[in-house]
Amino acid sequence: MSNQVVLVRHASAGNRKRWSGDDRLRPLDERGRRQAHGLVAALEPFGVDRVYSSPYLRCVQTVEPLAAALGVEVEEREELAEGVARDAVLSLLDELDGGTPALCTHGDVVELLLGPAHLLGKGAARILETTGSGVVPGQHIPTSEA
Repeated sequence: MSNQVVLVRHASAGNRKRWSGDDRLRPLDERGRRQAHGLVAALEPFGVDRVYSSPYLRCVQTVEPLAAALGVEVEEREELAEGVARDAVLSLLDELDGGTPALCTHGDVVELLLGPAHLLGKGAARILETTGSGVVPGQHIPTSEA
């Protein structure tokens, strides 16, 4: 059995090295906020019906406009946080049944799932088909700024 999932890399959040606080609390910058709003129209054709995110603020902020447009809450999941194991992400994907969820995560998690050939720019997305044995990368949705 396979399901469609929209994998989103968080939008622009400034320079990690210039942020002096807890990196989990680093917010989107102005460009990132535009990218987050651009995701609403970019993902509309795919029938997203629920939204999951890494608990890092920049990820949650990336999908908040999408969740608001859909009338749903952002569900924060540690399985999408930076530095997670591939098995944790695959386990979450196995839990998702039916519909088309959007999952916002980090570049390292995208690479862990899809390999270096399918990296995403900040604020970009990729349609995935999940199968019993993993994920198959599909259509790329480039970064869009509203």
